[in-house]
Order: sequence, then C-alpha cells, then structure tokens
Amino acid sequence: MSRIGSQVIEIPSATELTQNDNGVVTVKGPKGELSRSFKPSVTIAIKGSEVKLTPKGNSSHVRALWGTYASHLVNMIQGVNETFTKRLAIEGVGFRAEVQGNDLVLTVGFSHPVKLPIPEGLDVSVADNVITINGIDKEVVGQFAARVRGTKKPEPYKGKGIRYEDEVVRRKEGKTSV
Repeated sequence: MSRIGSQVIEIPSATELTQNDNGVVTVKGPKGELSRSFKPSVTIAIKGSEVKLTPKGNSSHVRALWGTYASHLVNMIQGVNETFTKRLAIEGVGFRAEVQGNDLVLTVGFSHPVKLPIPEGLDVSVADNVITINGIDKEVVGQFAARVRGTKKPEPYKGKGIRYEDEVVRRKEGKTSV
C-alpha cells in the first residue's frame, strides 16, 4: 500500500484541475498552467476540492505508479500556486555567469565560455555569483539546475566549481611535504 498514493490531495481555492478522456490532467493556477499525461493503470478521481488516486490491479508496476502519480499531482498543484526555486553558488577565481538573451553563459575555467539554452518557462537570474532558477514545473527547474551544476562540479581540494547553495562540499587535504 502506497503511503503517498493513498492520501487525499487537497486542491486550493485558486486552482482548477481538469482531466480529459486521454488521461491528460491539466492544472491551472495564478502562476500558470501545467499538463501531464497519465497512464490509465491508476484512476484519478476529482471530487470538489479533493483528488483521490486508486490503482487498477495489484502488480508492482501499478503500485509504483500510484505513489509517483500522486507526487506529480502534488508538485503540479504546488507549482501553479508558488514557483519552485533552485539557487546555485559559483566559487573560483574568474568564474562567473551571465544571462544573454535565452542563454546562460558560464565562464568556469574552460578555454571557451559554456552556453546553456534556458528552457521555456524558466526565469534565470545571476547576482553576486549566485544563479537563481525559478519556474512552475519542478522537474524542469531541477533538471536545468543539475545541467548547470554538471558543467563544473565542485572539486574537493579548493572547492572551486558550481554547487547548490545549501550543498556542503567535503574538503580533502592536499599533498603534504615531508
């Protein structure tokens, strides 16, 4: 039994949730609109200001989807009401980032600047070597933040690189002379 899937999901008053015949659920709220397609192996019942999910069958695949779909719906409802934010810190001499049009340009110690196209629906800003990524889709925000961090992961000796703001980099001791 899924602990997450068996819970009833509350819909806030400013949010509208609809489902069509193809299994596409659309959530509209003050910040925007999100849609996602769901397989018919989990029944999504919308009654008033509540959503209840029930699995069709008892296979391990259907039970796994039950909790996953519940998490997706909660994230969609939360996203259209308040944006998700990821903050990345840049550490290193000469390391910097800037937004140029629809690209995030990173200068992080390579022989060339790294250009990352900003996905549609995201708001990216840079201030004092901190990159702030905002958006209503939690999956897109997290994926883009991981791509930015992946361009220059923090190294353990000097701590240079791009890291999440709340991430702790375990420092290693360098070589010692005899």
